[in-house]
Amino acid sequence: MSFLPYGPWLLLALLVLVYYIIDKLKPEALARFEENTLAILLAVITLVAFTQVIARYGFNSGWSGALEFQRILFAWLILFGMSYGVRTSTHLGVDAFVRMLPPSAMKMVAIFGALACIVYAAIFLAADWLQIFGADTKGGSVFYWSKIYKINAGLDEMKWPEFMVNALGLKERLPRWLAYLILPAGLALFILRSAQALVQIAKGERDLIIAGHEAEDLVAEHKDALKD
Repeated sequence: MSFLPYGPWLLLALLVLVYYIIDKLKPEALARFEENTLAILLAVITLVAFTQVIARYGFNSGWSGALEFQRILFAWLILFGMSYGVRTSTHLGVDAFVRMLPPSAMKMVAIFGALACIVYAAIFLAADWLQIFGADTKGGSVFYWSKIYKINAGLDEMKWPEFMVNALGLKERLPRWLAYLILPAGLALFILRSAQALVQIAKGERDLIIAGHEAEDLVAEHKDALKD
């Protein structure tokens, strides 16, 4: 089996460890950081889209790298938001059948669901480990990120300002590895949150890894609102 370089794996392990420690020591601060980060990403995506519309239809101009920039921000929003969704139990799911099961059976299904999330993310991080089971697989996000880091490929449209290129001797285009860093990092954090959810389910502190009945709760809470 050909294993991937250990450098990226050590960085991912360090990221998960630091994230876990901060979550234990300052959970509220970390929660605010996650929420603010997602809010900023969404706000910037919206702002760029709005300014591009104004520039294009109002002044017949615009930023050539806007679409690529929005695509990268959207990827960060999704990949960083995956772990946030697990922590806050906001991932959508169908639980009507699961909740009909006896409590012990429901708990086993919930644990299986959390394990499935961990395996899913682990396969996308690196598929080489599946060779243990005889699968002809290799690659993954860590391998892909390591490759683009080594060749130092640039993005298609996004460029450094000209004064920075001249002053610092940078390449003209922003490095692709920097934009794609969220791919392995987001999957690693998703594994961490899924593992935490698995432990919570096993301890009886949580029912499922997916969202509960928030919609039903909101309906029940505001059912008399129209009467008023």
